[in-house]
Amino acid sequence: MPILNKDMTLCISLSARPSNNGTRFHNYLYDALGLNWIYKAFAPTDLAQAIAGVRGLGIRGCAVSMPYKEDVIALVDRMDPSAAAIDSVNTIVNDSGVLTAYNTDYSAIAQLIARNGLDPAWSVLLRGSGGMAKATAAAFRDAGFTDVTIVARNEAAGRGLADLYGFTWVPELGDRTADILVNVTPIGMAGGPEAEALSFPGAAVDAARVVFDVVALPAETPLIKAGRAAGKTVISGAEVMTIQALEQFVLYTGMRPTDEQVRAAEEFMRAQ
Repeated sequence: MPILNKDMTLCISLSARPSNNGTRFHNYLYDALGLNWIYKAFAPTDLAQAIAGVRGLGIRGCAVSMPYKEDVIALVDRMDPSAAAIDSVNTIVNDSGVLTAYNTDYSAIAQLIARNGLDPAWSVLLRGSGGMAKATAAAFRDAGFTDVTIVARNEAAGRGLADLYGFTWVPELGDRTADILVNVTPIGMAGGPEAEALSFPGAAVDAARVVFDVVALPAETPLIKAGRAAGKTVISGAEVMTIQALEQFVLYTGMRPTDEQVRAAEEFMRAQ
């Protein structure tokens, strides 16, 4: 990485509980491609001021994580169709003070659904109703899934998400099971109040074909560990993070790394 200098381009991420995942991934690729760029993670105390800083300081790119994916909409100038279609933002690009919002979470989920051969005839339990849940639900809908149940305590958000895509909403999981379990809540996230908790009970894991957790930190969440132990197909948040971060990298720099460079960056990210 170049020594800090006045010509260096800065990209950042905003998250309630920042990790080094994006920092390591992006900075590795900057170094590999010889770019005079640097990436830094932040936990904002005031979101509006943070976004104003992106604009005012000429910060090139800003990744947006839970719980800010919907709140930033009012703070940007333009919404790319990828974000406007689902009212959720995970990427902001600054072009000379004009902030355009994108969503690369959707493409990451869509790619993983296809890559793992998930059958649209299978049933899905999707736990969560925030911005990331919107991207996830949209990807499943667009992949042809119709038997999807949104599990969310917040009736307005949960019912609204279900109605948007023609799915079913329930406030509690109860004893429901499905072929595919998808966690899109902070349950199991390192540093959170439920870091050691399972987002789905063991009986649901045993009955499932696929266990999918979008939480990226840690790479092996309690749900992913339970899924592996039960011999299920597992899809981790670390996989989501790699794909969406790659698409962010392309939006920021205009450059697409080789597959080999991406694999090396992913390995570097996970070695922390």
